[in-house]
Amino acid sequence: MKVKKVLSLVLGVIVFAGLVATQAQAQTSNKRTTVTFNQPVEVPGQVLPAGTYTFTIPNSYGMRNIVQIWNKDKTKLITTILAIPNYRLEPTEETMIEFRERPANQPQALKAWFYPGHGYGIEFVYPKQEAIQIAKATNEVVPAEVGELTLGNLKTIPLIAMTPGQKEEPIAEAFQITPAPAVKTAEPVKVAKQLPKTASLTPLFGLLGIVFVVMGFGLKRFARRPL
Repeated sequence: MKVKKVLSLVLGVIVFAGLVATQAQAQTSNKRTTVTFNQPVEVPGQVLPAGTYTFTIPNSYGMRNIVQIWNKDKTKLITTILAIPNYRLEPTEETMIEFRERPANQPQALKAWFYPGHGYGIEFVYPKQEAIQIAKATNEVVPAEVGELTLGNLKTIPLIAMTPGQKEEPIAEAFQITPAPAVKTAEPVKVAKQLPKTASLTPLFGLLGIVFVVMGFGLKRFARRPL
């Protein structure tokens, strides 16, 4: 009976450890980030008033990233949008947001989001008509959706690149979708933010190692006793 109790305890520790590990990894798997804007900001499909928002990436499909923007405490989903990879030449140490410069009487358009410690981020895809206006105003190529984005066509809606001259180009040719060689570039604009606290799994694995050693000695001791 004592051996069975020890085995039950060991299995309980293993199950608990698995739950802790899953929760720790989940904090970074969707790149949850809280960002504060001190002025209105244009995102695909709408303009966000100044305030604090939570960004997450619940899914990725190849070169397509699904981005969700929530209110501050993540109790209300504001919008779901598409993004494509945007590779940095050096990883960022903190969250970085890039904007597309607009005229003074228009809100800046969100361009890219880089998560700390990663050599890549995402560039936001705009509806075609918005992309045409942004490309013309900023003299930059802008990724665009051909058609109306819905939850049902996130994986399949055609994507193109709109040039400042309103010319459509294949998105794979206009935007780099593979990592670039390491060369220094200028840093993007920083914005106020609150990063999530993420847990390292190393202390957990060390604790499990100690627990398993102790349990091993316990099993050996009980196994020698007559039942």
